[in-house]
Amino acid sequence: MNFKIATLPGDGIGPEIVDQAIKVLNAIGQRCGHQFTFEFGLVGAAAIDAAGDPFPNETLKLCMDSDAVLFGAIGDPKYDNDPKAKVRPEQGLLAMRKQLGLYANIRPVSVFEALLDKSPLKRELISGVDFVVVRELTGGIYFGEPRGRSEDGEKAFDTCTYSKYEIKRILELAFDYARKRNKKLTVVDKANVLATSRLWRETAQEMEPNHSDITVDYMFVDNAAMQLIQWPKKFDVMVTENMFGDILSDEASVIAGSLGLMPSASVGVHTSVYEPVHGSYPQAAGKNIANPMATILSAAMLLEISLDLTNEAEIIRRAVDYCFEKGVLTEELKKEQPASTSEVGDFIADTIREKKRTRLNEKSRPFKSWLS
Repeated sequence: MNFKIATLPGDGIGPEIVDQAIKVLNAIGQRCGHQFTFEFGLVGAAAIDAAGDPFPNETLKLCMDSDAVLFGAIGDPKYDNDPKAKVRPEQGLLAMRKQLGLYANIRPVSVFEALLDKSPLKRELISGVDFVVVRELTGGIYFGEPRGRSEDGEKAFDTCTYSKYEIKRILELAFDYARKRNKKLTVVDKANVLATSRLWRETAQEMEPNHSDITVDYMFVDNAAMQLIQWPKKFDVMVTENMFGDILSDEASVIAGSLGLMPSASVGVHTSVYEPVHGSYPQAAGKNIANPMATILSAAMLLEISLDLTNEAEIIRRAVDYCFEKGVLTEELKKEQPASTSEVGDFIADTIREKKRTRLNEKSRPFKSWLS
């Protein structure tokens, strides 16, 4: 089968880590008889420098015309350190979400047994952790109007808005994921304080009778943040609004011991986008030291969700697990004789091509299918 992948490396380490995911997808193509065509587009600071726009129309068209989008990272210190900059790389990310209709961000959170001691949490707390954070992505305070600053620069304001339609749409998706997993859903809000959260909770309660096979519980966001650390194994599918989901999913990602291991998918109305949850890490850009595994695992999600190639996605996950087994890890995970970014990518791609290497024990799998 032939597939067109819009490829947006972005800023910082984005080009290096995306290169490794491309290697891995090409290895899957060789092994399983698929053809991937990668067409590149500009986004973020790279797009501002080249076109004055962090998400140019040409990039939007490329995404709309593709089967899926493989995305690296956005962010550059020259914009981070200029609070008065009128155009910022992150505006490209928000524009991409809005224009592609990416209303749901899916982040699987699980642990690699080989890295249990790398986590800041105790081994007994995190062994067996396996849950999914479903974050609403195109509403809330990140998109609400009005926003701005007073003329004298002494005040600033942002507006958090949600419609019932937006809430029902993401909740319906979360109920569906819960049904395909362990039939347990946690709705996270701040209904004791915020009007938008009360609308979230009311809407979820209205929907519950139509999903009577799902056990639903409700949790204030501050309590959820605490329980993610105290009892992370209690969660299965968590759904929440945009800003809460941004914060909680980043908190949850460190359970595994490294942001460099966490993939994500942004799905919705048009073409879905697959990206690692970490940032552009500009300090490491061009040094060939960044961990590419989150991007490679995001490519596995791309195969499974957008292309319906579940077996191929599993091959990538097992090859990543084999990488851990053999200790082929970058410096953030292995201080003595670490592998480079490209060496990790080469090893995983070679593992995929050599079929016998991926016949691993079922117990060694890093995590289950993202929604089953």
